[in-house]
Order: sequence, then structure tokens, then C-alpha cells
Amino acid sequence: MVENYEHQFISFIKDEMEQDLAHDLNHVFRVVKTAKSLCEIEGARLEVVLPAAYLHDCFSFPKNHPDRARSSFIASEKALDFLMAIDYPSEYHSDIGHAIVAHSYSANVYPQTIEAQIVQDADRLDALGAIGIARCLQVSTRLGVGLYDAEDPFCDVRAPNDRVNTVDHFYTKLLKIAETINTKSAKQEAAKRTAFMKQYLVQLGAEI
Repeated sequence: MVENYEHQFISFIKDEMEQDLAHDLNHVFRVVKTAKSLCEIEGARLEVVLPAAYLHDCFSFPKNHPDRARSSFIASEKALDFLMAIDYPSEYHSDIGHAIVAHSYSANVYPQTIEAQIVQDADRLDALGAIGIARCLQVSTRLGVGLYDAEDPFCDVRAPNDRVNTVDHFYTKLLKIAETINTKSAKQEAAKRTAFMKQYLVQLGAEI
């Protein structure tokens, strides 16, 4: 049943998403693909997971905006207005709204349902691995952030500052994401992707 709404979800986000290089349609499609897989493994309700995954970034402030932590709350309200407009079954609305709110790292909202955990996991997995590195570089370039500190590139003796150095973001956030993953299957994938990122830093160090 829910698959019948997919074309409407896609049309909505194409029209409404304020896309940036790291939060584009391809990001949404990757999150949806991962969420579908996790939903099947975990036995969750696709009727909640699928719309939440498609609509989770239907609104977002820029990364450096002071109200960034409010993005998922606004996205949730916007998504629920849309779901009501297309007569999506109302019994799922509350859980979809919660899943959208809780997906956000900066919102710091604990996912209360397995569906919210899946959407959060799928979104956070997209910040890891090869895609995660590429997206990190895209965001930092847009914000005018340099690559690394020449004297201490890997924060051995200084506190990381990802507003100045891109590599520092690995230490402030990216390498910690695996610890926040909820579902068993996503934890396994997060470990693989985090190991790849650590190897990237080793290679970067050798080249520096």
C-alpha cells in the first residue's frame, strides 16, 4: 500500500527540499534504500519508515545556522501537513512525525519506536564510509573550512575544531556516530564504514 505513495513523496521533495551538495535527492534515495533494508530485517512498519525516510529532510536550515537544531521539528510539521493533504492514513502520522524529528543528530531526540530508530540509523549511516567522507568535504568546502591543521592534523595535542579544519569533524562527530546506532544490523554496517574512515585518515597521514 505505502509504495503507491512513493511517486508523491518524490514529487514533493523535488519541489520542496532546499538542497545543498550533501543533502540532495541522492542522499534521500540512499537513506530510503537503507531504511527499506533495515525495515525488512527488523520487522518494522514500512508504512511509517518509508514516508519518514523520504520526507526527513523536506526542510533544513544550513549547517551553520543558529537554529539548525530546530530543522527536524519544522520538517516534521511540514511533512505531516503534506501527508494530510494527500490523505495518507492518519493512524501513522504521529509515528512518522516522531521519526522525522528524531532522525536529526543536532535535535538530540531519542527515537522511541523501532521505526524511528531505523530512520535515524539510515540517515547516520549516510554520514559514514566513502559517502560520509565525500559529504563531509562537500559541506566543509561550502562553508570555506580548510582541510587540516598543518602542525597537528589529527588532533593529537589540541582540541578539534571543525569550524576551522575538515579533518577535525572526524573527531568531533563522525568517528563517534557508530556508538549512537540503534539496530543490530545497522551497527554492523556502521562498524565497517567507520573502519574505512579510520583507514582514510591513516592514508591521509602518510601523504601529509
